[in-house]
Amino acid sequence: MKTIPKRGLDHAEILEQMQQYGGQDVNYHDAKTWSLVYHLDEKHTDFLKQAYTLYFSENALNPMAFKSLKRFETEVINMTAAMFHGDKKVVGTITSGGTESCLLPVLTYRDMARAKRKLPFTPEMVVPESVHVAWIKAAKYFGVKIIYAPLKSDFRVDVEAVRKLINRRTILLVGSAPSYPHGVIDPIAELSLVAQQHNIPLHVDACLGGFLLPFIEKNGGEVPQFDFRLPGVTSISADVHKYGFAAKGASTVTYRSMKYMKHQFFVDENWPGGVFASPALLGTRPGGAFAAAWAAMHALGEDGYQENARQIMEVSAKLQNGINAVDGLTVMGHPNMSVFGYNSTDDKVNIFAVGDQMEAKGWHIDRIQRPEGLHMMVVPGHAKIVDSFLADLEAAVEAVRSNPDLAVEGSAAMYGMIAKLPFRGMIKKEVMTMMEELYSPKGSMPMDGADNPWSVRVMAKLMQRFGKR
Repeated sequence: MKTIPKRGLDHAEILEQMQQYGGQDVNYHDAKTWSLVYHLDEKHTDFLKQAYTLYFSENALNPMAFKSLKRFETEVINMTAAMFHGDKKVVGTITSGGTESCLLPVLTYRDMARAKRKLPFTPEMVVPESVHVAWIKAAKYFGVKIIYAPLKSDFRVDVEAVRKLINRRTILLVGSAPSYPHGVIDPIAELSLVAQQHNIPLHVDACLGGFLLPFIEKNGGEVPQFDFRLPGVTSISADVHKYGFAAKGASTVTYRSMKYMKHQFFVDENWPGGVFASPALLGTRPGGAFAAAWAAMHALGEDGYQENARQIMEVSAKLQNGINAVDGLTVMGHPNMSVFGYNSTDDKVNIFAVGDQMEAKGWHIDRIQRPEGLHMMVVPGHAKIVDSFLADLEAAVEAVRSNPDLAVEGSAAMYGMIAKLPFRGMIKKEVMTMMEELYSPKGSMPMDGADNPWSVRVMAKLMQRFGKR
């Protein structure tokens, strides 16, 4: 469809078309995916839809007009702050997702530093090499130089390296709880001490673990402190739409006090449309997401979250033990978490080729690099597929081991080539070109066919350009 239809279509026809389009999407209902969707069960999803629909049209842009949404936001933030052992001074906002919850602290601490320092300077923030890409996006958007601290052998950030990278331009330190690629929690307690010693804010990116780690701890699991119990921690991001099992998009960013958060606010008193104030990046803020987040937290309660955490960690342990038991595979680091990567220890087993074989069996597999590996995030629904997944994985490894040519075929060859290419800027340029094509008027369809996703076309282009170098 290139133009708005001359006449409106029948509702039933439209819905039928939409269902057909969804037939090409990944199958998360049967627990075949390891990312993107945090699906609890159909009953909970139906409940979230009802909660969302109750406030489908409401807009949290104006909390005076929709007092209900402000109540939802206040209570979600209060419950989140209590979960992170914050006192009554902790404040925050609901955001549209983890990316906004990572963007906002960079903006906030940049402007806080500017308010303190009258002379112009280029602000810097020190982050682990494993930090989520949203922080790299934030650095670009807000003109903050990103300084990467190396990881130790266990994939946690090297705190002494962080200490040495701090200078008078440093406005922020970041640690992950856990990191996306490897599922390990950075040494937040040590980072907290460094932050205090240098009087620098420390943000904990708990977008992944925020609504899981506290309940692992309540279940008696060993979780290193990462929250407001550590005096150097000044803010935390945590996604309600991940392990909080709310509807997308709902995340939170909380600050130790208004001393920090006030620099997040935007106010313009001279706009012809009237005095304008906004607490976060978005203007219009969808009420349905606020309502569903509030509803999810009330429906599950601490006991529900604890039971989910118990199931998730039980399934994660089975998967990690099963992966480690497969000849030629190992889980990276020591995540003790539901998010982790695994790679090959056998030169004859190309991990990306293993991923291809698993996708041929109907699994949606994510790839990571530096080091090369496959990646998974576990939800309770994965309990029903542990045995079948591990059986397929073992068969995939044996298929790759017995047929080395699989490493130079399909997406395995492309991922392998891209991961090893030294010309990273050239890769970025080529991907940018492909993004322009994808989002051009003719490129709006993400797939040419069920077997040709746009990401594969991106890699094919890169292969054409770099494969002979």
